[in-house]
Amino acid sequence: MSTPLNVVALSGGTARPSRTLALTEAILAELAEHLHIKPHLIELGEIARPLGSALWRSELPEAVEQQLRLVENADLLVVTTPVYRGSFTGHFKHLFDLIGQDALVDTPVLLAATGGSERHALVLDHQLRPLFSFLQALTLPIGVFASQAEMADYRVSSAALAARIRLAAERAVPLFGARHALRKSA
Repeated sequence: MSTPLNVVALSGGTARPSRTLALTEAILAELAEHLHIKPHLIELGEIARPLGSALWRSELPEAVEQQLRLVENADLLVVTTPVYRGSFTGHFKHLFDLIGQDALVDTPVLLAATGGSERHALVLDHQLRPLFSFLQALTLPIGVFASQAEMADYRVSSAALAARIRLAAERAVPLFGARHALRKSA
């Protein structure tokens, strides 16, 4: 078997339990159904305070610096954010402000977000894509948005949401070729 893909998932919520974390975990699980991966989950809530108090990367504690290095070295990055006032949160943006300017060039990024209603779904294309375009990352064409109505007890409860997660994962497979794809028995 090939070396697993280094998949780093950032859950941009700051609370626990969290719909954002639940969506992130569902995407990771679906990716694992299709690709040979080594997942790393970063929960923004666990690093938010030391991250938020640093104006410069040199001010970060080593534990947070390690998380940023994981992001920078990902073969595939999954980013999930709650929608707050029509966009991603300030801490989410601050984390990417501290990422090396060229660290994500050509890195595939699967975009995802959670929000109160479907009206927030455009955050994927109007907020997240421009951010990762600036970083010269390769945003995957299909992002995943989950409204509050599509989740129950911090789990995916909608067949339509599950189908969108599956489609996003399936569309990621060709980027990594047959070497990393899992063989399904017929």
